[in-house]
Amino acid sequence: MKRFVFDVAALVARVTLGVILVAHGWQKWQEGLPAAAKGFAEIGIPLPQLAAGFTIAAELVGGALLIIGLLVRLAAAAWFVVGLGALVFVHGSQGIFVREGGWEFVASLMALCLLFIAVGGGRFGIDGIVHGTWSKRRAASRPATETTAGSTTTGGTTGGTTGGTTGGTTGGTVAGGTAAPPGSVPRQGTGQGEPARDDMSDMDALFTEDPAKRKPPNR
Repeated sequence: MKRFVFDVAALVARVTLGVILVAHGWQKWQEGLPAAAKGFAEIGIPLPQLAAGFTIAAELVGGALLIIGLLVRLAAAAWFVVGLGALVFVHGSQGIFVREGGWEFVASLMALCLLFIAVGGGRFGIDGIVHGTWSKRRAASRPATETTAGSTTTGGTTGGTTGGTTGGTTGGTVAGGTAAPPGSVPRQGTGQGEPARDDMSDMDALFTEDPAKRKPPNR
């Protein structure tokens, strides 16, 4: 539920920011790059031609990418650079309020961009869909690998146990193929394939809940 609420909030914030950026970028695009560069030069922004071109691209292209949820972190980072330049060279010395040329508006957009850089744009966008599809494919391929590994382990264990038991029966060995010491007498079991009576007593002593009855195996 918390994840769903975050995704909805991220979608609303992302689309809102994208629309604002596209509107400002479209305004500059209609005025033309030379006019935008001239305005940047008048307010003291260095390299006005380059700054104007980068700003228009960050607002038009970056805003559209934010709306559809594609390359959200890159688009947010591009406009964060634009906002940082505007804050340092234009609005930082004008106070807080936007009506006086202050930094409240640009700082708010920068904070929103910083949030998208940190956490992404949520699942309701192209980035989220691609990431979800890739995660599902990776999760679907994982059980097949684990099943193959489990089959190999089971086969090896079964083969080793069968071989040890067969070797113990035919070669005078006991307990899964371990050779009996010279001169020792093999323990007698209660039937074919059953543990010896002493072995059963030892196991009962190990797992009993009564400490008085617990004793080490009689070997």
